[in-house]
Amino acid sequence: MNNTCLKIPDMFQTSDPNHDFFAHRCVWVNGPVIVGAGPSGLAVGAGLKRQGVPFVILERANCIASLWQNRTYDRLKLHLPKQFCQLPDFPFPEEFPEYPTKYQFISYLASYAKHFDINPHFNEIVQSAKYDETFGLWRVKTISTSSSDIPSEVEYICKWLVVATGENAEKVLPEFEGLQDFGGHVMHACDYKSGESYHGKRVLVVGCGNSGMEVSLDLCNHNASPSMVVRSSVHVLPRKVLGRSTFELAVTMMKWLPLWMVDKVLLLLSRLILGNVEKYGLKRPCLGPLQLKDTQGKTPVLDIGALEKIRSGKIKVVPGIKRFSSGKVELVNSEILEIDSVILATGYRSNVPSWLKENEFFTEDGIPKNPFPNGWKGNAGLYAVGFTRRGLSGASLDAMSVALDIAKIWKEETKQKKKTVAARHRRCISHF
Repeated sequence: MNNTCLKIPDMFQTSDPNHDFFAHRCVWVNGPVIVGAGPSGLAVGAGLKRQGVPFVILERANCIASLWQNRTYDRLKLHLPKQFCQLPDFPFPEEFPEYPTKYQFISYLASYAKHFDINPHFNEIVQSAKYDETFGLWRVKTISTSSSDIPSEVEYICKWLVVATGENAEKVLPEFEGLQDFGGHVMHACDYKSGESYHGKRVLVVGCGNSGMEVSLDLCNHNASPSMVVRSSVHVLPRKVLGRSTFELAVTMMKWLPLWMVDKVLLLLSRLILGNVEKYGLKRPCLGPLQLKDTQGKTPVLDIGALEKIRSGKIKVVPGIKRFSSGKVELVNSEILEIDSVILATGYRSNVPSWLKENEFFTEDGIPKNPFPNGWKGNAGLYAVGFTRRGLSGASLDAMSVALDIAKIWKEETKQKKKTVAARHRRCISHF
């Protein structure tokens, strides 16, 4: 059964002669509405396609995987080996390297969408999604700019809603005293592409996660002078141990050992390979890297060369920020640095609370309350994919669970409807 589009005029008159009474559309979706056309949304769509379940994917940008296409730096590669990043039932091409580039990953996602014939509705910004208890349906309201330059309102009605916007939908921009007086160039890492334009510049990189480390390394490679702000503790691990992926090694050990013991082994190997990183200002957290990821969602840094630049002094590690002033920053240790630019590698957050009118399944931070592997299903046909804090592999597992669960219910209801229609047909025939 196809989705049905109904054009519903406004309930109230307007004095504007140019007002389009048919600018508001109501669309019935005979299946789930999926919000987000990133890897998580595509994986759910592929699972539903295999089960023969119709669906609609709503995407605010004009492309799939907009985070990867529009908000990543040029040198980015997958942090984990490709076998841990592939989506269900569609392996990476054999010729791809162990750690594909962002361009190769985008190409892979495009091939994935084409293979499963997934066609998202682009330029559809979800304003709100609310469950209508009276009718037992979800009402998803969007602003669409896809058909013309004039935005139109669209309301999608469905029985199932899949939230696939993920943990990294919006950039985090912390407030700093005096930043408005700094006068230099300030940007978030999502807008950074390359260090080419920073040749000879003194750049303050705020943040020491994978993005902060890689941006600092890229700046170094383009002959800039980066200072990296390390406000708190951080785990830095080698990307490989004896030629084998550190992540793959950890996954193997977790099959036999408890998490705390795997952390002990990883930290011991890290000390042997990288040495004591704390003497460079990179203090390790009290919790181990896997425990920290599991409980707080903080990802350890997999070193791809930044540590060598830190040891050599080409990347300067500095403590937290006290305040900015014209062309300068004062640190919490009272040191003052003269800088030309600031790059905020301060991370991302979920945007779910801004549009989903629900407070039982998600926390105030927009993360499912139930941890992995039980955070994919809520009540009243609400699902979540891409919030596992376990990267693409965790998202793939949840996507398969969601698709199978929806397909089971959809097929049962479709079968029941066919029986009802057949029974009515027989009753009609019996009258003649």
